[in-house]
Amino acid sequence: MSNTVTDMNDLPAASDPRSVLRRGLSILECFADGESDKTISELCRRTGLPPATVHRLLGVLVEWGGVEKVTRGKYRLAFRVWRLGARVPQARTLRDVALPYMEDLYEATHGVVHLTIVDGIEVLYIEKISGRHAIPVTSSVGLRRPLHASGPGKVLVAFGPPDLLDRVLAAGLKPQTKKTITDEATFRRALSEIRTTGVAVTREEMSPGIASVAAPIFAGRQAVASVSVATTPDRFDAAVFTPLATTVARAITRALAREW
Repeated sequence: MSNTVTDMNDLPAASDPRSVLRRGLSILECFADGESDKTISELCRRTGLPPATVHRLLGVLVEWGGVEKVTRGKYRLAFRVWRLGARVPQARTLRDVALPYMEDLYEATHGVVHLTIVDGIEVLYIEKISGRHAIPVTSSVGLRRPLHASGPGKVLVAFGPPDLLDRVLAAGLKPQTKKTITDEATFRRALSEIRTTGVAVTREEMSPGIASVAAPIFAGRQAVASVSVATTPDRFDAAVFTPLATTVARAITRALAREW
């Protein structure tokens, strides 16, 4: 009986190329967060697809070069996906323009410097600079985090398109730490303060032991990205870090206007 059900589940994929593509993309999407190596069972759980389908689609992705088999039953993204992502025009231009200014921010603070953009209702990290003795943070290039819980995310909501806040609230303000803002009224007040000050200062809302300041990078009147610097709460001095982050964000905004 179970084989019959599996075969029936596979029929649409065999008859509709769009269904095959959607299923393959859903597998690739699973590699966006968390550990880089994924098991077939984890991919099945996250996609809702049967093991036979996941195994077959992984075979296609491995042959194409987008996924590679690490060990028996474990897979990870391969370089072909990275090469495609690196060619995204706007993100590539943004990173190329922002990187020298981010390096200046790192040299001035010796914190962990991030460049982020909006991806759906999450913040996507597209560049990161840190040193050998930098604080341990969970961020990495390609990682996504909830917009409402991070300084970069809140800046992007505060200065982003009007419907972005509605979508964030509709998804719910789920706690990431004990200090995450989970109340809608409090969150709206925090965004109002960010619009007034021009920056988002957060302390342990996304990760325990991490404080940060984030400033918006604009294209026209809306924020298209944010630059931030994070360190430990005892090293974080808002009076010093805030003007530095703001100055860098404005410099990137001006440089970006010449490119876009």
